[in-house]
Amino acid sequence: MLQRLAALGGVLVLVTACGTSSSTGSGGYGPPSSVPSPAAEDTGGSPSATASEPEPGAGGSTEAPSRDPSPRTGTRIRVADSEFGPMLFDASGQAIYLFDKEEGPRAECYGACAADWPPVQTEGEPRGVRGARQGLLGTTERRDGSLQVTYGGHPLYFYAHEDPWQVLCHDFVEYGGTWFVVQPDGDAAP
Repeated sequence: MLQRLAALGGVLVLVTACGTSSSTGSGGYGPPSSVPSPAAEDTGGSPSATASEPEPGAGGSTEAPSRDPSPRTGTRIRVADSEFGPMLFDASGQAIYLFDKEEGPRAECYGACAADWPPVQTEGEPRGVRGARQGLLGTTERRDGSLQVTYGGHPLYFYAHEDPWQVLCHDFVEYGGTWFVVQPDGDAAP
């Protein structure tokens, strides 16, 4: 029984360590010197939370937060350099992927797939900043009614087991398709 559990544990490590045993490189990428610290940016859309920008007045200000719903509540998508060239990240530095199994804007990653590959969600119109093209951003409605960000017609995802600025899963086959990082023009990186 212990041998069986040990073997299963090895499989789990491989599953949760996407890209670490592949030929895609070091498995992580720190922000280049031209990329500001994630703390200096607005957050939103990170794998652990739904996407919304902090409300004005948060963070120790004595000013009351504004309750004015504005287009500024949408997830911010940006471009930064990586070992795969310029690619999309959210404002906190989470790498963004597309799933080549999805040929249009309708999401097909649910259940276990969405647990490993959480959708990039938004509570307002997504915003392109720092090189991301506003005209390529859009949304698609998921089965639960939440809005998932699209770029160039592709639903966008994070990999759940990456830290900010890590890119572990480019060109990785899982859940019946291949996961690719997204270039600023909306195409999958080679």
